[in-house]
Order: sequence, then structure tokens, then C-alpha cells
Amino acid sequence: MTALMEARGLGRNLPGDPPVPLVRGIDLDIMPGRFHAVIGPSGCGKSSLLYLLGLLDRPTSGTLTFDGVDTLPLDGDRRAQLRLERFGFVFQFHFLLAEFTALENVLLPIRRLGKLSGRAAHDRAMQTLDSMGLADQANKTPDRMSGGQRQRVAIARALANDPSLVLGDEPTGNLDSQNSARVVEIFQRLARDQGRAVVCVTHDPEVAAAADVRIHMLDGVIEKID
Repeated sequence: MTALMEARGLGRNLPGDPPVPLVRGIDLDIMPGRFHAVIGPSGCGKSSLLYLLGLLDRPTSGTLTFDGVDTLPLDGDRRAQLRLERFGFVFQFHFLLAEFTALENVLLPIRRLGKLSGRAAHDRAMQTLDSMGLADQANKTPDRMSGGQRQRVAIARALANDPSLVLGDEPTGNLDSQNSARVVEIFQRLARDQGRAVVCVTHDPEVAAAADVRIHMLDGVIEKID
């Protein structure tokens, strides 16, 4: 199986004298159809690595390819377009727009990409909400939904443009155990049933245990992968 994303010698330093390393010497393959958990103590570089993989930050050393494309030479506009087309992001806080319904929140990235419009865009958004068990919440604003429902709307929004790579930064951090388990089941389904690559930074041992691949980090480096 060919890796969807490959990092070789990947590093990120904060400027300074001397520079402050956030991550260093990262060699990592992100595989389609696998749920990857990035684990380790606070401050070890987990989120810094995720932001590099998500093209939200630029490395200061090494290489990073996505689906065979070298991402380092890409300018800001091309990186943003690639994220919109192929990446989905889920964070600890849902970041839904409060004044928009669940359906409208999911429609935002679809409309921004511009490949679907009108009825096709509406149907795509509704199908994605339905896959999260939220078709009956489509016309509700976030303040009328539970925390678990809001996070599943955020996942639906992340999936709106059918991404190849889904990245989560502590996506269960604000959820109770029941809703956390539901999010984990969704991530497993995205990888195993739909063939997407899923990468999730987590402190939750149950999330890590459910992953296919565990990436253990310490002090900005990968200690082991199992």
C-alpha cells in the first residue's frame, strides 16, 4: 500500500538565538484506510506535528509529500486550495458559526470549494449530516444541540468535500465518555470502511487504543510507532 502522506526529516523551529525546536527529524508515513493516533505528554510536539501534516504550518527542515506532490514549494493559496479539496479538520472546540444552522455550517466548505451548487450542494450536506445521525438536527443552530451533536456537526463539516485525510486535534477533549466513544467509532469507520487516512492527536487512552497505528512522541521526536 502506498502512503498518502510521507514526512522525511521533518522539523519545525521557532525563531530565536538559538532556535527552539518544536518537532525534529520526523519520519512518518500516513496510510489510507488507517486510523493513526498521535500520543505523548503535553508539550511534546503532537499538535505541532499535526499542524505541519495539515499544511497549517511550514516546516523549517525536511520534506513532506501528499499524494505524490511535494508540498514545500506550494504558495499559501495553493496550500489553502489543497486543504479545502483534500483535507478535513476537527478540533477540540467545534468552531461552528453560532448564527448558522447545522446544515448551513456544513454547506460552508462545499460552497467555498464551488464544485457543487444549489440542490447538489444541499443534498451533499444533508447526506453528510445523515451519516453522522444528524439529519433531524439540520435546521437547528448550535445552541439548540448537545455537545456531542455539535462535535458531530463539526465532523460532518470536515467531511463535506470528501477529504482523503482527516485530522483531529483532541476532538474528544470536551466530550463525555459516551460521546467520545461515538466519535471514535466515526473515525474508525472513516478509515476502515471508507478508506480515508485519519490522524488524531489525543491524550485519551481509549482513543489511542482504538487506533490502528499509535505514534508515540516525546520532546519533539517520535519515540516509536506501534
